[in-house]
Amino acid sequence: MNSANKQATARKKLTVFLLSFTLLGSMIAMSGPVPVKAFADEQVSDAEQLEPTEISIPIETDINAELNASPSAGASEADVQAFAAAAGSHDANFSPETLQFLKANTGLDGEQWDNIMKLVNKPEQDDLNWTKYYGYCEDIGDDRGYTIGIFGATTGGPNDEGPDGPELFKEYDRAKGASNPSVEGALKRLGINGKMKNGILVISDSESKFVKKINSLQNDPAWREAMWRTFYNVYIKYSVEQAKKRGFTSALTIGSFVDTALNQGATGDSGSLQGILSRSGSSKDEKTFMTKFYAERTKIVDTNDYNQPPNGKNRVKQWSTLLNMGETDLKNADAAIQKVTDWELK
Repeated sequence: MNSANKQATARKKLTVFLLSFTLLGSMIAMSGPVPVKAFADEQVSDAEQLEPTEISIPIETDINAELNASPSAGASEADVQAFAAAAGSHDANFSPETLQFLKANTGLDGEQWDNIMKLVNKPEQDDLNWTKYYGYCEDIGDDRGYTIGIFGATTGGPNDEGPDGPELFKEYDRAKGASNPSVEGALKRLGINGKMKNGILVISDSESKFVKKINSLQNDPAWREAMWRTFYNVYIKYSVEQAKKRGFTSALTIGSFVDTALNQGATGDSGSLQGILSRSGSSKDEKTFMTKFYAERTKIVDTNDYNQPPNGKNRVKQWSTLLNMGETDLKNADAAIQKVTDWELK
């Protein structure tokens, strides 16, 4: 779409937005207070509760004649573009194929996964705009090799002898149509020099060259597909299985398990998701179980190179606060997400 068409579309969206609020104001004046979303837990004080900002009211009116109108006086082009960006749906952050895959395999929709990823990316990148990190690549000095993409896949090292980065490259080769996908095949496609050695992907290119190659994949559809397939295979699948095994299906619980798995490992030692679950009791009440789970994770989340204190505790607090707010479905939760992620990453 050319620039002129994009601007015209943005203006139309802004006009619809302004008209909607005009109509909403009229409806409120005629009908009195509009019901808003309430938080479920009595433990949250009035001072702590959010001021609701989201109201969903069906609007049925003919506004076709207004769609070609210019923005209101005073609305700059920057205002139009900012509104267009803010008005984008949660689903717009995923390809249709990824949305279908996630819904079929996790039971959660685009809005729920978008919110989960915001909560994951705050302590990872200090940014709620997680979609900027498909092409992320950095050696963060944790002896796990390079850290890559939206879930921090690693190439491996002394602190990570079973890295997930190799599977990511293999999935990329598969997504590009390889009949016999392999890490080597993906590296060849990308013009990267490296090889597998004792389960670790050793990159022989310079750091700057390798990082640049991964950065260039930011908008590659095959890379994004491979990223989500690997994310699912390594962390999401196990997390969903563990939630359902206990009779839990909420987005908050699944997201909490996924965040733990990618941050501390899905299975293995006492600090992994598997280890924490083993110490979280056997309550069939989801809130009781998850309260214990958060308490157990908090004890170790700032140790063993998982997070730099106090980032780990704040990371867990995001999820536990949402539980106490009653935001377990992560739907219509934009204001709540903003509130719980409003902390400083050290």
